[in-house]
Amino acid sequence: MRQAPEERGPVATSDPQPAEVEPGIWDHERRRLTLGLVLTVTLVAFEALAISTVMPVVADDLGGLSLYGWVFSGFFLGNLLGIVFAGHAADREGTASPFLAGLLLFAAGLLAAGLAPSMGVLVVARVLQGIGAGVIPAISYITVGRSYPPLLRPRAFAITATAWLIPGLIGPVASSAIADLWGWRAVFLALLPFVLLAGVITLPALSHSPGSGLQDSASPLTDRRREGVLLTLGSAMVLGSISGLALPLAVVLALVGVPLAAWSFLGLVPPGTMRLAPGIPAAIAVRGILTFSFFGTDAYVSLSFQDVRHQPTWVAGLSLTICTICWSVAVWVQERWILRAGPRRVVGVGFALLTISIALMFTVLGSLPIPLAVCVWGIGGFAIGLCYASLSVTVLGLAEPGREGAATASLQVSDVLGIALGVGVAGAFVALGDARSWSTGTALEMAFACTMAVALVGIVAARRLPTTLPR
Repeated sequence: MRQAPEERGPVATSDPQPAEVEPGIWDHERRRLTLGLVLTVTLVAFEALAISTVMPVVADDLGGLSLYGWVFSGFFLGNLLGIVFAGHAADREGTASPFLAGLLLFAAGLLAAGLAPSMGVLVVARVLQGIGAGVIPAISYITVGRSYPPLLRPRAFAITATAWLIPGLIGPVASSAIADLWGWRAVFLALLPFVLLAGVITLPALSHSPGSGLQDSASPLTDRRREGVLLTLGSAMVLGSISGLALPLAVVLALVGVPLAAWSFLGLVPPGTMRLAPGIPAAIAVRGILTFSFFGTDAYVSLSFQDVRHQPTWVAGLSLTICTICWSVAVWVQERWILRAGPRRVVGVGFALLTISIALMFTVLGSLPIPLAVCVWGIGGFAIGLCYASLSVTVLGLAEPGREGAATASLQVSDVLGIALGVGVAGAFVALGDARSWSTGTALEMAFACTMAVALVGIVAARRLPTTLPR
């Protein structure tokens, strides 16, 4: 395991002291914290992969294919609220209290989703669940920034990203089996005991101390809750305007939602984010481009196999499993490669691979043999594995000490907004196809063309990242 640079204590002239080595992420003082973060990420990973796998079954049972995208977009719009409130709370109160609140909301959302009688209620439950889930990664990022030295952060992110490996191997298959035996509702409800376990292990290792550099509760850098609420509302209006509503209502929603979302987003991210200014602004903007293109495709992989290629649930699950494994492998590749190549090169290569993988998804919708088709999205998983953690450590390396909460909140806002918009825009094509009686394959071809175009933009945007890893 790579260790941080040595730190030497006072040295007596007659008895030199040995060099002190910074403890690693599994040493005694960080072991429980690392284990808690890994378990928490595992919980989120099980949820994400399980719901993605069974959503076509849910849509068939509850009806309302036009709301398919909203099940995911609603979750991530809720994430926006959770992230902004978590960043503020962590900087003012420490990480333990917001983490507990996030777990409770996440559990309440799981319960409501498991009992939902309609797609509309399911969307509302997913928003509630998303608020809680938004807190969890935000607190994890802040904790890594405060509790691990710079040279251990790539390893910490690699370890937590690898926590997706076990859920990736068994999550889709397990959720498919659970749905076949007890119904899709059991997939939501079965996760509730794991929420309790995550809280028991993680909470004692978290901090009750605020960020060292933040004393003014009214600081615009930390108290951005108003902008977070307005961004969520504006984004929901924008997505609603492209979801097949009557034209007059759609126009009104767009005219109000676009400027509201743009204004509030600018208040939540550093100046220069929209123009890819070097440093933190560029990294935050690139993260949003990345999540738009990847998750806007990923959310519809199961639909591609089940509704277009008419394959059983486990085939779609296998594709998601391969994607997750490739993501975990790529994280470990970047953990070593980024120290030599730097963020610009690593992220640029990742975007190129992502573009190729989305282009190959068109063949999945066509006649590509199923054994090859299930491997296609693995390239996309490897691509985001290179990019995602690289952008995380870049932002943490550039953030001022004590302001990790503000920096990571901005990163997560761009992250989740990209997911919500990517999934929502792709879902708008699915809803349009459903309203006009197009085939699902035709609607998904239009959706994938959109996400591939955004991935191409990412190749260019990556040129604004640092050439070396900030330390």
